[in-house]
Amino acid sequence: MGPNSTAFRTPDSPIGDIAYLARSEHRVPALLALTERPRGRPELCELTEVSSSTMRRTLAEFEDRHWVHKEGYEYAATRLGETVAAGMSDLLDLVETEQMVRDNWHWLPDEIREAPVETWTGLTITVAEPDAPYRPVDRFKSLLEQTSTIRFLRPEVALMDPSFDHLCRRIDEGVDVTLIDRPNCHAYFVSTYPEQCSKLLEQENFTVLEAQDLPAYGTGLLDERVVVTAYEEESGTVQAMVDTDDPTIREWANTVYDRYAATARPFDPPRPLE
Repeated sequence: MGPNSTAFRTPDSPIGDIAYLARSEHRVPALLALTERPRGRPELCELTEVSSSTMRRTLAEFEDRHWVHKEGYEYAATRLGETVAAGMSDLLDLVETEQMVRDNWHWLPDEIREAPVETWTGLTITVAEPDAPYRPVDRFKSLLEQTSTIRFLRPEVALMDPSFDHLCRRIDEGVDVTLIDRPNCHAYFVSTYPEQCSKLLEQENFTVLEAQDLPAYGTGLLDERVVVTAYEEESGTVQAMVDTDDPTIREWANTVYDRYAATARPFDPPRPLE
C-alpha cells in the first residue's frame, strides 16, 4: 500500500492515530502517566492541566482504541496503550534531538552528521544565546569537574574566561592535560597570560603541543566523554558545544586526536625580552 493511498490517510490509519495524539498536547502525557500506574480522572486533569470534560472525552477515546481500561474509579494502560505510549515518547525524544541538531547542522563535523540517528539522542548540545553567551563555557566547566584526563585539539573553550581558572585548578589537582593548537594561538595566549602560563608549563601533568592545519572545530576527550566545539574567530566566542559519551563518536574523536598528535611538536614558548 503506497503512501498516497486513501487508507493511509484515514482517521483510523496509523497516521490518523498519530495525528490524534499530536493534535492536543495533553494526550501523550496522559497516556504516559497511565503506563506508570492507575490514576483517576482528577489526577490526570491536574497532571495535564485540562478540564474534567476534556479528560472524560480523552479517556473515552482511549478506551475505544483499547489503550486503557477502567479499574473502579481509575484508569490503567493496556499492553496496547503501553506500546503506543512508548513509541510516541521515543518519537518525541528523537524529534526534539533532531531540532537541536538541525539548528547546528552547518558546523557539525561530517562524522557526527553521518553517525547513526540513534546516537543523536545521546548528544548534549549547548548553544550560546544573546542573553547567555557563556552557556557552552559553563557546560564545559561542569565537565571539567568530572574528569581526570583532558586531551584537546583547538582548546578555545578551555582557555576562555571563566573556564581557564577552573582548568588551572584542575591541573593543580593532578588532572593530566594535553593541549594541541596552532603555534600563533599558543604564542598569543602566553603573551596575554604570561604569569599563569609560566606556572602551568612547569607542571609535569600539563603538555602543550603545536600543529598546523587543524580542523575548523575543537575536539576534546575528557575521560569517556567527547567534546566538540564551534569557535567563531570574529567574535572570539564559542558559539556551540556538543558533548557525548557515545562509543562511535568517541572512536572517531580518538582517531582525529591521534592523527594530529602523531605529528605535533612540543611548544617552545617565546623567550622574554632582556
